[in-house]
Amino acid sequence: MPEQKRRGIYLLPNLLTTAGLFSGFFAIVSSMNGRFEAAAVAIFVAMIFDGLDGRVARMTNTQSEFGAEYDSMADMVSFGVAPAIVAYNWGLTGLGKIGWLAAFIYVAAAALRLARFNTQIGIADNRYFQGLASPAAAALVAGLIWVGVEYDIDGQDYGIIVAIITGVSGLLMVSNFKYNSFKELNLSGKVPFVALLIIMLIFVVVATEPALVLFIVFALYALAGPINTFRTVDKLTIEDVVGDTKEQDEECQPEEDTKTEDKKTETK
Repeated sequence: MPEQKRRGIYLLPNLLTTAGLFSGFFAIVSSMNGRFEAAAVAIFVAMIFDGLDGRVARMTNTQSEFGAEYDSMADMVSFGVAPAIVAYNWGLTGLGKIGWLAAFIYVAAAALRLARFNTQIGIADNRYFQGLASPAAAALVAGLIWVGVEYDIDGQDYGIIVAIITGVSGLLMVSNFKYNSFKELNLSGKVPFVALLIIMLIFVVVATEPALVLFIVFALYALAGPINTFRTVDKLTIEDVVGDTKEQDEECQPEEDTKTEDKKTETK
């Protein structure tokens, strides 16, 4: 009799995913207890684990459908729900309905962003993300809160600013703006010696003011998407900003419609 495949899940990548999920949950609990700095840091820690699990799975050849689905669910908690709740508890409660609506816009946008990303695997251009990636959006919101705590700023005094940044971060996630994915970087190749010195300098700069530096970096990255889009299109259309792109429409076209178009082309 042929050997049956042993059922189970790969431990290492899913363990890293669980660590990221725990970090997101810890951020929520910390914000409920008024520990906003710990909550913001936990979101950044979740980003580290999110970056590791996929790479470890590819390096160890332990990719699986379960792991991909589990990672998506964990991302929804860590980069969708957690940043919105932390932002709400820190600076949006005083705005009433406007506050929780801004937080909800972020959560809904994160869910839509992750769903769109999952349906475009193998179709989208690996060089770019369509819309701001959910970890980057979470880093923008968490960085704002971390900076506010570092400089003794009461988020409730600047609730409108917090609402705008939270809402805009969500809208950028569901936009069609192009963001560099940096997936083409060859981390295993050789680099000049000066590159190592530059990396060391970057670590020093981040270590001096981690909250401010990280917030500025991700704010600039969030702005890079619209700038990249405006620079690469001759005439800006609504499809370049939001909605289904032309490429998406072609990929999502039903098979019958495609055959009909082919027949029309043959008869011409």
